[in-house]
Amino acid sequence: MIGTAFVQGVGTSSFGRQPGVGAPLLAQQAVGEALADAGVDDVRDIDAVFAGTVFGAPGTAQRMLQLLGVTGVPVLTFENACATSTTALHEARQSVLSGRFERVLCLGVETMTLHFAGPITPEHTDAEGRAGLALPGVYAMVASRYEHLYGLEPKALAAVAVKNRRHGALNPRAQHGAEVTAEQVLASRMVADPLTLLQCCDISDAATAAVIGRGRGVDRDVPIAASALRSGELWDHRSTHPWGYELMARVAGEAWHEAGIGPGDVDLFEVHDAFTIGEITATEALGIAEPGGGGDLVLSGHTALGGRQPVNPSGGLLSRGHPLGATGLAQIAEAVWQLRGEAGQRQVEGARIAAVETMGGGTAGIDGNGCVVVVLGG
Repeated sequence: MIGTAFVQGVGTSSFGRQPGVGAPLLAQQAVGEALADAGVDDVRDIDAVFAGTVFGAPGTAQRMLQLLGVTGVPVLTFENACATSTTALHEARQSVLSGRFERVLCLGVETMTLHFAGPITPEHTDAEGRAGLALPGVYAMVASRYEHLYGLEPKALAAVAVKNRRHGALNPRAQHGAEVTAEQVLASRMVADPLTLLQCCDISDAATAAVIGRGRGVDRDVPIAASALRSGELWDHRSTHPWGYELMARVAGEAWHEAGIGPGDVDLFEVHDAFTIGEITATEALGIAEPGGGGDLVLSGHTALGGRQPVNPSGGLLSRGHPLGATGLAQIAEAVWQLRGEAGQRQVEGARIAAVETMGGGTAGIDGNGCVVVVLGG
C-alpha cells in the first residue's frame, strides 16, 4: 500500500442539452483536458480506465476511448445512479493505493437528452415505479417528511436555488447561467409539492474526467485524504430521518474518520442538490448543521460564496445540470480547481480542504442506491 493517491488532472465538457454533439466528442473534450492538466502526453502512460455511465449502451466506454487512442488496457464500467463517477474515482483510488495500477483515468459520461425529454422514467419493476413515482416525487416526500419533523419554510427551499443559480452565473461551463429571485423560484410551475420547477435540476449531456495516480512531487496534484462508499440499507421506516439521511451520515462519518478531520475543518463542499431539499438534508447529514438546521444555515449566508463554508460554488446540479454518470467527477473537478486557486470569480479564498458528496437514489426498498463522500486537500 502507498500512503496517498492524488488527483493529477481534471477536465470536463460544457454542460447542457446538446444531443447533436454525442458522447464521443464530449468525452474527447473532457479526457483531453484532464490528460493535459495532468501533464500526460502519451496515453500509453494510462494503466487502466474506470468509466461511469448510467444510460449508456454496453461498450460505451470502449467506443469513446478508441477514438482517443486509449486501447489495450483494462476498462471497468460502473453504474451507481447519480454516484456513478464518484464510485469510479473511489475504486480508482483504492487501486492506486493497493499498487494495482500507477495511474488510472476516470471518465463519466451521459447523453440524457437521447433518452429523456423530462424526468427519468421510474423503474416499472419497483412498487414506486408502477405507481409512477419519479424522483421529483420522492424528494417531494422527503421535503414533506422534513417539514413534519422540523418545519420547513418555502423561503429556505427557494434560498438554495437562488444561491446556487447565483454561483452558477459565475461558472462558464454551467447549463443555467442566469440568476433568479426567491419570488421567481416559488412562482415557477409546481412539479411535486412543495418543489417547483426552479427547485429541480435539469437533465444534461456532458462528460467529465480525472487522472488518479501516485505522488510525484507536483504542487498542483491534489491529495485524496479520504473516500467512502456505501449502498443504502433496507428502508424499513424505523428511522425518523427523511429518506437518504442515514446513508449520507454513515458515509460522511467514515470519510471524516479516515481523513482525521470534522466537517468544521472543510472550507467548501460540493453536494448533491438534484432538488433543493437535497442540499438541506445533505448539509445536515454531513454535520455542517444539526438535524432541522439546514434551512437556517442557507438563509444565514453560511453556505454562500463569501460565507464561512460555501456549498456548491460551482452552482451545483441546479445550475450546472445533472448528466447522471458525469456528475460526480464534475463535483471533483470543481473541488480541485478551488483547491488550486483556479476557480476564477467563484474562488473560495484560502481554500485548503474540500469535500464532495454524491447521493444516488431511486431503488425501491433501500435508503439510496449508493453514496460517496470524498475529502480532498489537507
